[in-house]
Amino acid sequence: MTEAEEFYSSRQAKYIDLKNKISKKLVISSTLRLTVFLAICASIYFFFGNINIILPVALVLIAVFLFLISRHSDLKKEKDKLEALIGINKLELRILKTRDFSDLADGVKFEPEDHEFSRDIDLFGRKSFFQFLNRTALKEGKARLAKILLANTTVDIIKKQEAVKELASKADWRQNYSATATLVKTETNSRKILNWIRNYKSFVPNYMKWLPAVFSVLSVAVLILFYLDIIGGSQVLLWFIIGVLITGVFLKRISELSGMVSKAQDTFQQYHQLLSFLENEEFESELMKEVKTSITSGSRKASNILKEFSKAMDALDQRNNFLFGILANGFLLWDLRQCYRLEKWIEKHQTAVENWFEAVERTDAYNSLGNFAFNHSNYHFPEILEKGGGITAKNLGHPLLDPNKRINNDFRIDGEQFFIITGANMAGKSTFLRTVALQIVMANLGLPVCADSCSYSPTKLISSMRTNDSLGDDESYFFSELKRLKFIVDKIQTEDYFIILDEILKGTNSTDKAIGSRKFVQRLVGTNSTGIIATHDLSLCEISKELSQVKNFYFDAEIVNDELHFDYHLKDGICQNMNASFLLRKMNIVEE
Repeated sequence: MTEAEEFYSSRQAKYIDLKNKISKKLVISSTLRLTVFLAICASIYFFFGNINIILPVALVLIAVFLFLISRHSDLKKEKDKLEALIGINKLELRILKTRDFSDLADGVKFEPEDHEFSRDIDLFGRKSFFQFLNRTALKEGKARLAKILLANTTVDIIKKQEAVKELASKADWRQNYSATATLVKTETNSRKILNWIRNYKSFVPNYMKWLPAVFSVLSVAVLILFYLDIIGGSQVLLWFIIGVLITGVFLKRISELSGMVSKAQDTFQQYHQLLSFLENEEFESELMKEVKTSITSGSRKASNILKEFSKAMDALDQRNNFLFGILANGFLLWDLRQCYRLEKWIEKHQTAVENWFEAVERTDAYNSLGNFAFNHSNYHFPEILEKGGGITAKNLGHPLLDPNKRINNDFRIDGEQFFIITGANMAGKSTFLRTVALQIVMANLGLPVCADSCSYSPTKLISSMRTNDSLGDDESYFFSELKRLKFIVDKIQTEDYFIILDEILKGTNSTDKAIGSRKFVQRLVGTNSTGIIATHDLSLCEISKELSQVKNFYFDAEIVNDELHFDYHLKDGICQNMNASFLLRKMNIVEE
């Protein structure tokens, strides 16, 4: 059992035990609530008409009953969080033991139409790297994680590595963060809320700072005068109508604000809890310190400021209680009081909210990276080389392949070198290309890579491995491929990229393909690019005789006892054994 499996097993057992204890407390709590409720009913029955006894007894029992309701609610929340934590550990154990992650979000909606590499390396979709990596609890966290994967940047890699290592070491903290995030279900995404806050126009006059308070005091005075029979009910009704009319002047704008508040409530409740996790944790890595610093707001904690807004939202939402809403607005100008409170909060904090939301969502995304590093403690964080240092890796493998079956390869390519890889069908060329490509992406993210050791010069990645024709755009396969190659040529004019190509110019005849491929490789080498191209065209390998930067490698296939055998090991040289004819005969597609 790995260290990660031991951790998840112990945490799962711990949280199951705690949940069982909470469940017993909930049963006791429910029994106590029922007992107190029956006691209230009994006291009313036995002491009905005796106000001197029934009033203090009823008040005490009602206070106890309300306390028990609050305590029961807290116990229920605690149980819900424990269930979320049990689910998190159960999920991790299942993935580690069975490699089944098919029920996780695949991120296919985040895949862009035209990107340097995403479609070629299975970044999104079923059984993709995103699906394997993703442990985000927020919708916005998923979008942030996708953005990180697509960034294709080479800046601050050491800072990223330090943050990933630190988050990997904070497994309990990460799990509590994620569990808390899953407890509150939000309907409105944070981008829409931020846009609302950013463009909000106030409508409550400044005199509402004091008018609701004065009106409330006068309302109390009116009710006292009525109780003392100094004024009649008609005067109380008139005063009530005045309050309703004052509120009614702003009713449309109040309703609009209330509608948006009801949509944003859950998000603010969730985010203020997550901000407190960041505020109360100590970080050593520079990147996570920056995240924590971004939520600092003077002497007050951002979580408390956000909680204050959440409470104001709850207060305005009370208007939806019909009876309370009518009475509170008639006597207290309740809606205007709460709207003024909300607007002043927005006016004061609208620029900071975006930083707070971003910090929460970045942390949610980075937790997935930390979780990945924790689960793969045998992976290696790459050593960073100077520009032009190339890539060197020992026992490099693809993390999505079963480690019990995966064949790893040693790999070294110097800066400005270009490898041509040949090999039989199914010998492992395309898998190897995707392994190298994903290693670059993971290294740029600050993740450990699937290798015993690795060093590399940070580089952006660009590829052409999968090209589709487009009937809708009236494009042939060949034209689509040419557009992709043009895209690559334009990109490498301004920046350095590691280029990965798989069987280019498939949409033309063999002679034309050989000539075109040769010229294209010459063009790439002329730009001092680094990269790999896989091909079945053995004639392309001859270019190594005229260009010293080009090296030939291959994956072999052998027929042993009339069965095709692959060893999936990268070898120096040019492949001589092809297998198409053998497979056609073996599968009875053609005759001997």
